[in-house]
Amino acid sequence: MVRITVFLASLAVLLLAAGVYLHNDSARHPTAAEQDGAEARAALKDAAGEKVGTVKFEDDDDGVHVKVVIDAPLVTFAAGFHGFHVHANDDPANGTGCVAPSFASADGHFKEPGQNHATHSGDMPVLLVNADGSAEARFVTDRFSVAELTGKVVIVHFSADNYANIPARYSATGPDAATLNTGDAGGRFACGVID
Repeated sequence: MVRITVFLASLAVLLLAAGVYLHNDSARHPTAAEQDGAEARAALKDAAGEKVGTVKFEDDDDGVHVKVVIDAPLVTFAAGFHGFHVHANDDPANGTGCVAPSFASADGHFKEPGQNHATHSGDMPVLLVNADGSAEARFVTDRFSVAELTGKVVIVHFSADNYANIPARYSATGPDAATLNTGDAGGRFACGVID
């Protein structure tokens, strides 16, 4: 009788400890179901106002999952790599959203004070455009959360982004101010407000 009582007491202590551990562990690591709904989207439009693609942002426990699809034929857009960034859109003097044709209303890259390219919060991998003008990319980033993106914009640039990587053998002074701000990605081809 004593052995059964001791066994049951030990089992109760183990179950209690396991319950406490699982509760604490789940508090540190929310389930995917608890994070559902934390998403944002942007419809990418060119300077003529034509929709050319979409970008989706979704929070998950390993970061923000980003999916971009360019599905309209971009006959005037060169195949190859193109800068792809979240821009701040925080200066009311420039207008709001994506004002064509230059999309200057998007302001500069989304960044914290003192950040240079390629450490801007809004810096994302370059987008590879195929010969037919289509593109698709998926990646995960921890540089921002979905909650930070509302009202900001996504820009696809005309040129590739060098991420301000100018080795000293090419320039004794290193990257200039324009390179530190934009990665020399050039003009803005497509813009989408994130909501």
